[in-house]
Amino acid sequence: MDLANLSAFIAIAETGSFSSAGERLHLTQPAVSKRIAGLEQQLDVRLFDRLGREVTLTEAGRALLPRAYQIVNVLDDTRRALTNLTGEVSGRLTLATSHHIGLHRLPPVLRTFTRTFPGVALDIQFLDSEAAYDEVLHGRAEIAVITLAPEPHHLIRAVPVWNDALDFVAAPEHPLARDGQVNLADVARHPAVFPGGNTFTHHIVQRLFESQGLTPNIAMSTNYLETIKMMVAIGLAWSVLPRTMLDEQVASIALPGIGLSRQLGYILHTERTLSNAAKAFMALLDSHAEPH
Repeated sequence: MDLANLSAFIAIAETGSFSSAGERLHLTQPAVSKRIAGLEQQLDVRLFDRLGREVTLTEAGRALLPRAYQIVNVLDDTRRALTNLTGEVSGRLTLATSHHIGLHRLPPVLRTFTRTFPGVALDIQFLDSEAAYDEVLHGRAEIAVITLAPEPHHLIRAVPVWNDALDFVAAPEHPLARDGQVNLADVARHPAVFPGGNTFTHHIVQRLFESQGLTPNIAMSTNYLETIKMMVAIGLAWSVLPRTMLDEQVASIALPGIGLSRQLGYILHTERTLSNAAKAFMALLDSHAEPH
């Protein structure tokens, strides 16, 4: 079974489009179509139904997808294991990270890494933490540096690096910031802007309110923390932001007895052989780890 054809099959299954798969693989759409035709001919089954612009997996395609992942991952794993025998730290390191961590935590790590290991080509993908998590789970990234999930998948090893304190914030003129004494129930009555409901940070904050029998008044949501900060700064809503983002544009809401934080760190697949480059990057992250 041709590896290039399998890679094209996986790319279409994930993107839902022949043209998008071509962009990911740096191929023309006809070239992608030719690879799928070859794979379908070899297996003697139809793998995709093409209904107008929609592309969906057939029953045979759905059966093939998990096996295709296994085949591609085993070959990649073998290639890394053989390359590692030289002991050289080189090659490509595919790293997924969130925009926030990429801006506020990773720069000194990346600076040191690129100076220490100039033979490594970094392929950095900036994604939501949840999407980066899936990149590692499906073998498309070796490491992800993200907000760690409260309950990681059994095939994922999560290593904390930074404690990220979270503060309730509002515009300086907002009643929650002006009033000297407020509690979580007071906060819940005011409109909030939250990260999307699928995010790890959303779940952390939601659990706090649920533990006190409260439901926050979520008026808006966005996954971009800089956008959340802007909405808070102009007085549209309160929110929860990493303490590292606080400045004169927003005011911290004092809530005695309540302390929120999330853990930032890296994840890897427990069944994947890591490249020497990945191991070196992990060691560098470990050297930056804060006490927990």
